[in-house]
Amino acid sequence: MAQFTRMEVAQTMKDIGMIPLFFHSDIELSKNVLKACYDGGARLMEFTARGDFAHEIFGELTKYAIKELPGMIMGVGSVTDGAAASLYMALGANFIVTPVLREDIAIACNRRKVLWSPGCGSLTEIARAEELGCEIVKLFPGDLYGPKFVKGIKGPQPWTSIMPTGGVSPTEENLKGWFDAGVTCVGMGSQLISKDIIASKDYEKLELEVKKVICLINDIRN
Repeated sequence: MAQFTRMEVAQTMKDIGMIPLFFHSDIELSKNVLKACYDGGARLMEFTARGDFAHEIFGELTKYAIKELPGMIMGVGSVTDGAAASLYMALGANFIVTPVLREDIAIACNRRKVLWSPGCGSLTEIARAEELGCEIVKLFPGDLYGPKFVKGIKGPQPWTSIMPTGGVSPTEENLKGWFDAGVTCVGMGSQLISKDIIASKDYEKLELEVKKVICLINDIRN
């Protein structure tokens, strides 16, 4: 069951401005990555559930976060149907992120008042998602659309909150492009939690990278 309301989650997304995305089958490694992100200032984690028995890993990570990382909001990405969304919500997911717009996921999440963020690629999809109660729309894959697309959407729909995932890198130029266009927050996976960091288990470096990105976002927005 979710520990945070969907409005609390949406506000944290807006306040922090960045969500790390991560999946690994090693639970201890995953805990270390989660803690490094937390120590760096992140207060959300999108667990990209793409491997076998991913729900078991997520359940353990959520228990760890509740016990050891106060205020850490755990969510799940790469969710492809309402049944999977229900499973992860039963394991404590506070938000659900999907690669596509699916109404069965919207219904499952709305029934439990859990924030859901569908992957959209057109103004029509974004409008439909908002009609279904979506607070923050995922722009995916972000690198195919870019900041100009976001700026174009915000023209006729200034109320729309957008989170690009894919094509977001931890550089001032890239982040400035997105936030100047009007995004609410960004999702960052391998550009932030790199293969090198995972291979070397350099959690201190990851903590510093997360802190750097959050500081950059704050500077850009202020």
